[in-house]
Amino acid sequence: MEKSDKTDDRSGRTIVLASGGTGGHLFPAQALAAALEARGWDVQLFTDKRGMEWQDRFRDGSVLETSSSTLTLGKPWLVPRQISQLVAGYKQCLARFRELRPKVVVGFGGYPSLPVMMAARYAGISSMVHEQNAVAGRANRLAAGLGNTQIIASSFEPLYGFSDKQMERVRLTGNPVRKQVIDAARPYNAPPADAAFNLLVFGGSQGARFFSEFMPKMVAELPKAVLRTLRVAQQCRPEDIDKVRADYEAAGVTALCKSFFDDMPELIARSHLVVCRAGASTVAELGVIGRPAIYVPLPHSLDNDQLRNAQSMEKAGGGWIMLQDDMTPQETAAVFTRLRFDEADLTRTALAASAHGRPDAAELLADLVEELASKAEEPIVQAEQAGEQVAEPAAQVEEPTQTGQSKETADE
Repeated sequence: MEKSDKTDDRSGRTIVLASGGTGGHLFPAQALAAALEARGWDVQLFTDKRGMEWQDRFRDGSVLETSSSTLTLGKPWLVPRQISQLVAGYKQCLARFRELRPKVVVGFGGYPSLPVMMAARYAGISSMVHEQNAVAGRANRLAAGLGNTQIIASSFEPLYGFSDKQMERVRLTGNPVRKQVIDAARPYNAPPADAAFNLLVFGGSQGARFFSEFMPKMVAELPKAVLRTLRVAQQCRPEDIDKVRADYEAAGVTALCKSFFDDMPELIARSHLVVCRAGASTVAELGVIGRPAIYVPLPHSLDNDQLRNAQSMEKAGGGWIMLQDDMTPQETAAVFTRLRFDEADLTRTALAASAHGRPDAAELLADLVEELASKAEEPIVQAEQAGEQVAEPAAQVEEPTQTGQSKETADE
């Protein structure tokens, strides 16, 4: 782990965030970091090599790489090496805590957060976790079982995957979103029948593959009255862009197809209907911006986290769920056609999505961090010193509720 140039000047005003290296974990960590820094806190993010690619989104020198590994229990011959990497990360964190002396450690899930959370437990530092999904990830379930994890911040209600005892510590905050998302929010205006209708389609890697194959077939089934005003923007895998664009053109629709949109919040705001996966960040952003969506949860996940996320929004009236395995181009085209000409339903759903959104999630989460910090005692930091050995992690953890395979590598 590389050391920052800053040292004692931040004593007593440091918060450590621990996050996996994907956007689903890092986006809310970024939002919390901004909220805490605005309140005068020094924030340090501990993440893995993947997360280091996002360091330009954080203050210079505030992102630290930690040795980590994802546990692949289905490949037991790899587990010893993976555990060794996690232990190495744990020791790195203990040494770093001795310099930083953080008041609170906040875990955002992902296996790279585990060494940090275990080090906080050993060092006697107050901690909390934030769960982005409606079903808790394995890392957060393990971290919640550590004796010093006092708060479990939840993005959805209800929340699944924690024990009854752990649920007593749950506080609903919502999932923090980036400032660009909050800035993009504006009132929804359903277009009349003769006006342009903007459809936005996006998903993770598996979502992009499915939508690239399915959506042009669906559009080909639409009546001319719909096609005449339809405008499509779709995220595709690079190798699919030319074919998807050609398929839309064959159906009589001009489509903007890219592998990455750097203005996604603005695209969401300009859309009249969104078709997407149901990852935690996706649902949160659609709620804050307030746009109606057809959610197609990632199928075959034992945790069913995306389905649970989408069900929370659907129950609030902010969207509709369609299961990938049940979808046909003809039936989906019929649903799309009805929605296209139902301004009242689209408007009602947009308003419900907005009501489900939590634009103040980052501030609510920052309030909880400061609540913990105000009660925190001086940590008993035990880190490796010259000639000393750092103890191996041996904290007892509560047995997490078993909800199936890990979500840490799930497609957003």
